[in-house]
Amino acid sequence: MSRPSFFIRLADWDKDQLLLKQVRKEVFIEEQEVPLELEWDGEDAAARHLIALDAEQRPIGTARLLPSGQIGRMAVIKTWRSQGVGTALLKQLLMEAKSSGYPEPFLNAQLSALPFYAQQGFYPEGEIFQEAGIPHQRMTRRPWNG
Repeated sequence: MSRPSFFIRLADWDKDQLLLKQVRKEVFIEEQEVPLELEWDGEDAAARHLIALDAEQRPIGTARLLPSGQIGRMAVIKTWRSQGVGTALLKQLLMEAKSSGYPEPFLNAQLSALPFYAQQGFYPEGEIFQEAGIPHQRMTRRPWNG
């Protein structure tokens, strides 16, 4: 059985925000019940965004990188999970970060996603904390090897 086809590209917040918001709304607001005011945090205009699209150009995943090196808003719609979309988004975001001179990457992972990020070289740091009512843990990636 072959994998479904998708591709990832850099997204421009001004031009692509409807596509980016579509995925984030479905995953974070509807599925995980994150409050609107927490999801739309005002950081998107300064972030570098990636979008994953299926063969019909429909948005299926997102990720963003803040100037601080923080990776966030990693989201893949439910029907596309476990098909390599999240891994491809993260790998491309790490390449973008390294080639553009961003600081060492870090993220706040939902506890359920710790194994996913650990497979990509991220390590848990510090205490577990609540973000939007969901348990999270900060993770860093060392050494910075993109």
